[in-house]
Amino acid sequence: MTPDRDTVLRALEQVIDPELKRPVTELDMVRDVVVEADGAVAVTIALTVAGCPLRSSFEEQVALHAGDSADVTSTAVGFDVMTPEEKAALATRLRGGRPEREIRLDPATRVVAVASGKGGVGKSTLTANLAAALAERGERVGVLDADVYGYSIPHVLGIDQRPIVVDSLIVPPVRGELKVMSIGLFAEDNGPIMWRGPMLHKALEQFLSDVHWGEIDTLVVDMPPGTGDVAISIGQLLPRAEAIVVTTPQPAAQLVAVRAAVMAQKTGMRVLGVVENMSWLVGTGQELFGSGGGDALAAEIGAPVLARIPFDPALREASDAGCPVLEAAPDAEASTAIRGLAETIQARRPGGIRKALTVL
Repeated sequence: MTPDRDTVLRALEQVIDPELKRPVTELDMVRDVVVEADGAVAVTIALTVAGCPLRSSFEEQVALHAGDSADVTSTAVGFDVMTPEEKAALATRLRGGRPEREIRLDPATRVVAVASGKGGVGKSTLTANLAAALAERGERVGVLDADVYGYSIPHVLGIDQRPIVVDSLIVPPVRGELKVMSIGLFAEDNGPIMWRGPMLHKALEQFLSDVHWGEIDTLVVDMPPGTGDVAISIGQLLPRAEAIVVTTPQPAAQLVAVRAAVMAQKTGMRVLGVVENMSWLVGTGQELFGSGGGDALAAEIGAPVLARIPFDPALREASDAGCPVLEAAPDAEASTAIRGLAETIQARRPGGIRKALTVL
């Protein structure tokens, strides 16, 4: 028997765009469905850009869902590219009708800014792995690399795909369940970013207004070290953000980290607490960078120590390979400590953890 075309269309409602995280039918991406008498089904999907690197995902999903429909003997997927008018309509649909350049994350989206007083304390590595740990616990997570001059999130997460621009809306690349945005995804050959303060503010504003973050539970922001222009802009653009301050155990790092914590407080952020990184060397317990910095910082700013992360070669190796340590070495001491940090941060979510996140 010939498959029913309406049944095939209903099956395509389960095909999800891997970047936009919404059904292709809802996004008007299904251009044509042809059902042959022998049960062969050919689907044409209109992509936002030619040569989309995620074509295989559409092919696999169509084969899985449409191929499971009654009397379907085979599936084939062809691709087309949206017209400028279709892209404009898609951008309007994704914005929900709101104006361009209006900063509006979902009111339920939590913003966690990971800050430090100085560079070299492992802040970016911790940001990427914390985001992965929250996603592992069932959250929908976005990662914003606001460390514009020292961007490293793309490298740590192994992302080199450029964002897709739909009309004037930027669709962030995805890694697993993480949506990621960084100026490094636009830079050529690891080139430097040579901007003054007003340009930095404008770039961050665009990342928060023109990027389609969609429905995410938490946006984790990798802040630049110190108390410069970007930190001030983040405080202005995201006034309900919460901050985590990263330090290493030695007093020199702790004394500088105090400034980042005070800066966060002065810009209206709620400081969740302190993370002491590189606390001890795994396997030996040796305190390579001294001890007590995390406790001293916490006491000075009146916030708790949320976690102590060990100095673990597995974490360094995973980051250099572009992979969260939770995936590369799930049983490593660093993985265990970062999972504990994610659990603690979830427990401190204002209003409690969403019901949806309790089903892990």
